[in-house]
Amino acid sequence: MQLVRKLVVLTTTSLVLAGCQTNPNISETGVTDSGSLSLVQEVKVTDSADKTFSVPSKTDTAKDLWQLTRTNMALDLDQDQKRLETQFKWYLKHPQYMQRVTTRAGRYYHYILGEVLKRDMPAEIALLPIIESAYDPFAYSHGRAAGPWQFIPGTAKHFGLKSSWWYDGRRDIVASTDAALTYLQQLHKRFGDWELALAAYNCGGGNVSKAIRKNKKKGLPTDFWSLPLPKETRAYVPKLLAVSKLIRDAEQHNIALAKIDNQPVFEIVTLDSQIDLAQAAELADISTQELYQLNPGFNRWATDPEGPHRLLIPVETVDSFNQKLAQLPAEQRVNWTRYKIRSGDSISTIARRHNTTTAVIRSANKLSNTNIRAGKYLLIPTAKNQSSDYVLSKTQRFNRKQNQLAQSNRDKISYQVQPGDSFWKIARQHKVSVRQLASWNQMAPGDALRSGQSLVIWKANSSANLSPTEKQMIRRIGYSVRSGDSLSVIAGKFRVSVKDIQRWNKLTGKQYLQPGQKLTLYVDVTNTH
Repeated sequence: MQLVRKLVVLTTTSLVLAGCQTNPNISETGVTDSGSLSLVQEVKVTDSADKTFSVPSKTDTAKDLWQLTRTNMALDLDQDQKRLETQFKWYLKHPQYMQRVTTRAGRYYHYILGEVLKRDMPAEIALLPIIESAYDPFAYSHGRAAGPWQFIPGTAKHFGLKSSWWYDGRRDIVASTDAALTYLQQLHKRFGDWELALAAYNCGGGNVSKAIRKNKKKGLPTDFWSLPLPKETRAYVPKLLAVSKLIRDAEQHNIALAKIDNQPVFEIVTLDSQIDLAQAAELADISTQELYQLNPGFNRWATDPEGPHRLLIPVETVDSFNQKLAQLPAEQRVNWTRYKIRSGDSISTIARRHNTTTAVIRSANKLSNTNIRAGKYLLIPTAKNQSSDYVLSKTQRFNRKQNQLAQSNRDKISYQVQPGDSFWKIARQHKVSVRQLASWNQMAPGDALRSGQSLVIWKANSSANLSPTEKQMIRRIGYSVRSGDSLSVIAGKFRVSVKDIQRWNKLTGKQYLQPGQKLTLYVDVTNTH
């Protein structure tokens, strides 16, 4: 999935940083006494391109968030535009996709929609994570964009999203939503039009301004639909409008959206210290997986000792959590190992041994440099439970991906980065793509490599499904099924068995071949004519 963000210089003193999209085709909310989304007054908002919309008043307590969304939609979803119609038809033909993404949105949508409406923004903005990340806070692109709103590091830093070994603010639901909405408001103020603001979020304000200047010189219109924007951006805005239109007209088109009640899912609990996430899950009486899904910004087994000191806890268990937390002293919220320094030790070797970093050890022990002495002691924070219990930590997500690759008929190669290496050079050497190489190692193609760094490379194992006798004089060929072909005809032509073809291509006896279908065959060159 291609995601593009750029830093664009607006003036000598300001920057606008681009947002991006991931779907290629793929402060808490104000609440009423019942917990429903509600704001104090009715506010009318208009601009040159958008309809008037109303922020709900105190009396508006819609039971369903989709209805609340429809009530506060403000963009023109009925424009006669081919690109909009194309995207709408795609989503209409994929109702299961809409069911999946709206189900995934369930944990976060009440909060995000509430933040959007608090800022007097069109409700459609709360649907933008569907386009950006399919509402998956763990989404990560080859362009280094991460989180539900798909920020790249430079943009994230500009908007105050923290990043450390422990924590990535781009995945934090609260922090990333605040940053994304602030950014979008800035773009809307700049362009005075939501469609142009959304385009700029995708490809950068500089690109949109450049396209506007280009059209002005030619005497052409400067609305979104008329601008010569990048191909991805030309589809990006229509996608959001199409999704919004489908949600608005879901009943008319028999589209089943996952039901999301107008009730908060979580509360924001302020902490005063670092806490082990497995321990926090126990206090909240939920699984560590559920805790990670509510708090996807945390990379490791504990919260960041430098903050943010907060957790999102389910509303059903928050009172019990707070009571138990109050009884747990700060020093007991993280396990500490007292390690005696040995001769030949360095902070880096100790860090590797304990699955942590030199920065964490230095911070925990208030060391100003990396000098240590044998016989002295270091305090090292350690996980309360075994690593597999922290199911959605960065380490466990990486391990799961490696296990999946191990089962995909590939051979694993460990490679140590050499001076002068680059992703391109290593990928070319091992005949894999740069994107694959970066993805296998939870990196992006633009990330820097350091000498001595270990990389994992997965090479296709062409003989993984072959018996020992097949591995002698064989060649792998691709065969395109022709009209009149059958498994027996193909088997006879290449002197292999039907069972072999089925095994190599994972076919069942009930499957019919289609003209143009691609098959992989392993042919003994000494047995063909």
